[in-house]
Amino acid sequence: MSKSYAQLQQQIEVLKQHAEQVRQKEIQGVVTRIKDAIAAYGLTAADLGLDDATRAASKSIFKRRRTGTKAGKSTKAGTPVVKFRDEGGNVWGGRGPRPKWFRDALAAGRTLQELAV
Repeated sequence: MSKSYAQLQQQIEVLKQHAEQVRQKEIQGVVTRIKDAIAAYGLTAADLGLDDATRAASKSIFKRRRTGTKAGKSTKAGTPVVKFRDEGGNVWGGRGPRPKWFRDALAAGRTLQELAV
């Protein structure tokens, strides 16, 4: 005989409680190992990046990485930067294999400087 919906919900709740107990036990073990390593190596909050100055610097670095920008650039993440263009409207960002139109233009005698934006 299959279980009713109410029985399954009750079983799910019991499993969630058990999972939380196991999680808390594992967290205690992790925290203990971290504390032991901190004591063994004499680490400080600054070493771990937990002091205010280090945290602020790491946040700004993370924010730049996450948005895809670098210092001095204001492009949106995922927006390709055009470095080369021809009269036909073809563009290339300079990354990856050279497109056919670019190779053909170079073979025809055009220079990188002429195609550069």
